[in-house]
Amino acid sequence: MSEPVFLQEYRKNAANVVTVGTFDGVHLGHQALIQNVVARARKQNAPAVAVTFDPHPRDIITPLSGGIRLLTTLSERAAIMRDYGIDETVVIPFTRDFSMLSSEQFIREYIHDKIGVETFVIGYDHHFGRDRMGSINTLQQLSKELGFSVYVEQGHEVAHTTVSSTIIRRLLEEEGKVSAAAEMLGRPYEMSGTIVKGDQRGRSIGFSTANLKPDSDRKVLPALGVYCVNTELEGKRYPGMMNIGVRPTFDGGTNVVPEVHLFNFNRTIYGSRLKVRFLRRLRGEKKFDGPESLVRQLILDRDRCLSND
Repeated sequence: MSEPVFLQEYRKNAANVVTVGTFDGVHLGHQALIQNVVARARKQNAPAVAVTFDPHPRDIITPLSGGIRLLTTLSERAAIMRDYGIDETVVIPFTRDFSMLSSEQFIREYIHDKIGVETFVIGYDHHFGRDRMGSINTLQQLSKELGFSVYVEQGHEVAHTTVSSTIIRRLLEEEGKVSAAAEMLGRPYEMSGTIVKGDQRGRSIGFSTANLKPDSDRKVLPALGVYCVNTELEGKRYPGMMNIGVRPTFDGGTNVVPEVHLFNFNRTIYGSRLKVRFLRRLRGEKKFDGPESLVRQLILDRDRCLSND
């Protein structure tokens, strides 16, 4: 995985082709922006640089709201952007003091003085600086003084809806619409984590499951329910189905557990790393009369996944 570089470790390059944003999800709109950056960088024989922030700005600006769930961790974002041609992902630590900088200070002191920029590519609706007062106009005015050029990337639509991280989060968290989210992401939504030991109830009914502890507790979990998934374990791919829920047939508790059943798989994998890609939602979580009726439903779920119905 391509790791990001924090600002204090980055060496300024005045030739950079730069874009700035949180880029959570690196969705189709982000990808169009990145492709613009990379194309200009290759033409100018210059580095393609994405400047992002950690933690997410909303975690600092509106902490009482509980912060925000992430579509991608910082490392995931950097790896995806590297796949699309970004040479460096530079991370600015987002603090309360940093949030108070004016838009002009941000461009002048951080982008120009510390990172370096010859060409700046910005999304059509991107705002930055204190109270998000900075805009395309701010950049265009500063570019004349500081000597860089500015290009604007327009929005990207799917089914007449402008793609955004906010919409994708809602599709996943509130509705479990992983297929619709994938259309906006340009790939299946995924999360990675470590397999931990559970109560082994699945094994007792013939559907052993691997409990997944996500790498970050800030990651978006799709809505409670059962999903068809593809997984990656030790470099190999395995189809399966995942339940996200509180297991009401057995527990009726409040702890949400993501657990995956791998088809035709019978190994102990505690401590192993697993990546899960969500393909489609089968149903919501439901309380059954007992283990027998639950097993009958799980067989139907499995058959639907295997038949791609």
